[in-house]
Amino acid sequence: MNLTLHFTLEEMTISEAGARLQIDNTPGPVALANLELVAACMEKIRTLLGNRPIVVHSGYRAPGINKAVGGVATSAHCLGLACDFVCPEFGTPYEIATKIEASELEYDQLILEYGWVHVGLAREGTLCRREALTKHSSTSGYESGIRA
Repeated sequence: MNLTLHFTLEEMTISEAGARLQIDNTPGPVALANLELVAACMEKIRTLLGNRPIVVHSGYRAPGINKAVGGVATSAHCLGLACDFVCPEFGTPYEIATKIEASELEYDQLILEYGWVHVGLAREGTLCRREALTKHSSTSGYESGIRA
């Protein structure tokens, strides 16, 4: 099922951990509606990056999957409001994150993580913070701003 021209429900819900642990990763109606918003945001990011293909690493995560991969309980992924991705044809995650940060795109959180970029949207009725962070490894803390 296509959520937008370039993003499908399947790629926004794929989970290696879910498959391995046999945890259902089917989003409910609210998460599905949120995934449509995220896919629309990802279309804007794709355009910003020169319409180059984006590889989604993680979109929606059922709470059990989120816990299994070490995600925080308040993760936007559990609400269908986040996407972790790369765009190799554009450049490195750092180059992608700095391009998004310099744009006028609306996002709640932009995180340069160790190997990918995370974009999270705000819950309905909540203001977008346009918060930019960097996390260099799974054990490091978050630093303010996008940093190489």
